[in-house]
Amino acid sequence: MHGYSRLGRPNGPSPSPPSSPRQRRHKGGGGFRGGATPGGGVDIKLQSFIERWVYMVISAVYRRRGVLLFAPLLYVSAMLLYMGTMGGFDFTSKNTTANSHPPLGSLYRSPQVFQHLWPYIEAENNNRTNDLMMNVWNMKLRQSWKPCSNFQNSQAVPELPKSNGFLIIEANGGLNQQRLSICDAVAVAGLLNATLVIPIFHLNSVWRDSSKFGDIFDEEFFIYALRNHVNVVRSLPQDILERFDNNISNIVNLRVKGWSSPTYYLQKVLPKLMELGAVRIAPFSNRLAHAVPSEIQGLRCLSNFGALRFSEPIRTLAAKMVDKMIRNASSSGGKYISVHLRFEEDMVAFSCCVYDGGEEEQQEMDIARERSWRGKFRKKNRIIRPGANRMDGKCPLTPLEVGMMLRGMGFDNNTSVYVAAGKIYKAEKYMAPLKQMFPRLETKDTLASPEELAPFMGYSSRLAALDYTICLYSEVFVTTQGGNFPHFLIGHRRYSYEGHAKTIIPDKRKLAQLFDSPHIRWESFQRQLREMLHHSDVKGSEVRKPSASLFTYPMPDCMCKQTSAKNSTRLTR
Repeated sequence: MHGYSRLGRPNGPSPSPPSSPRQRRHKGGGGFRGGATPGGGVDIKLQSFIERWVYMVISAVYRRRGVLLFAPLLYVSAMLLYMGTMGGFDFTSKNTTANSHPPLGSLYRSPQVFQHLWPYIEAENNNRTNDLMMNVWNMKLRQSWKPCSNFQNSQAVPELPKSNGFLIIEANGGLNQQRLSICDAVAVAGLLNATLVIPIFHLNSVWRDSSKFGDIFDEEFFIYALRNHVNVVRSLPQDILERFDNNISNIVNLRVKGWSSPTYYLQKVLPKLMELGAVRIAPFSNRLAHAVPSEIQGLRCLSNFGALRFSEPIRTLAAKMVDKMIRNASSSGGKYISVHLRFEEDMVAFSCCVYDGGEEEQQEMDIARERSWRGKFRKKNRIIRPGANRMDGKCPLTPLEVGMMLRGMGFDNNTSVYVAAGKIYKAEKYMAPLKQMFPRLETKDTLASPEELAPFMGYSSRLAALDYTICLYSEVFVTTQGGNFPHFLIGHRRYSYEGHAKTIIPDKRKLAQLFDSPHIRWESFQRQLREMLHHSDVKGSEVRKPSASLFTYPMPDCMCKQTSAKNSTRLTR
């Protein structure tokens, strides 16, 4: 028995994208082996012998076509043996001696670099922010994308068919993880022709935010915006609840695998939905593949960019804060920079990176890791290599490093900067140099009074919504560590700014090398950072690849390319 769905009956399997980047990120130890051995030299003869042995084995393999399949295995085995003679990149102040030479980028020496470059930075105060802020993005690189104006009319159903049942999902995580779950739930409800119940927010042990949907998003507007596409109700009807003894927990919870295809939902979820009249899917994080048919993808676009707007209290305060930032930036045409700074204690602890706090920092990080992850970092075979992590660009940028990067790119001390962040680790110490470089620095606490912020305190998602809005309207957005917040924001900015993200995405591997060069010339420092800024400009208008998310890359699923004729303007996908 088959119910009505947007796709009809499945004709074949739909491709599913690779596993979640978040899942991949947490696998493994945190580094690779290589570099000089911290307490002595490398046995050159042994190294040379292994290199010759590897070359002979691979040469012999490639002469034998029958054993070509074993070449990769032999190569990896040989390289592991070779790297095993080289020690590791676990360079800290304890094991770095005068005779060892840590690889460039493996140490945190940003304070020394700052001390060396500060006279040159200070000499460029009051220099050229106005010109840079007005011309930071090259208009010639724009492809002039616009939100598809015909989407709502062409995709709307005149009268929605009879529902196949009620879909209940549980959104977990922080603000933008919840946003992802909501948009995917709308898409799945449309696919199954189900009635979506306003999503339930799971009380996360990390975020500790008890907010409900209506506390963060405009519930009434959400229902209204989707009315011609998906039925949405605030709660289950009483007659449905009575079937399950008035307890939602009695409704069957379907364990759907991550990144499931539309075919899976049609074959496995739809029959249960029609049989029972209501199903739950909890948790619902990353439960729908990136690659889905265009009409289902369109529901994601509509829900994220059209139906989900913040609740009235959030919108009101955020608008006041944006207006204040614009007034403060009057010297640069009301344009300001926003920075998503991820230097909270838990981020520093999870990164396993070493900064300049010595024994005190190490003890604090050990306590923080144990408090939040309970033994995860003390597993028997877990090897933590701070040097390798830093070289690989995995260390959160400090406020000092963000400031030096922006000054190197050409933004001077008159630039208005908004910092979106949680509670910064040792804020008094680490924020001081950033304020020194950018005196016109603002945060939530400086833009709003304690009385205005009081209703939001203790609710991390509501505070994040304020940050999100202020960053959305900035001329330049700087992301420093990845995660759902910048991914959604970059996509939203592309949607709002003709397909261009107007975002600086730093090359953190390159930055690790620059910040580990205490004697670098200011001219060289500037040149490399301006190249980095130009690269972010070029990459600002990327089109979505099959395995990527439309929430970060809304073209071409949610936006149409604008082509201008003599007397008309036409939109094409």
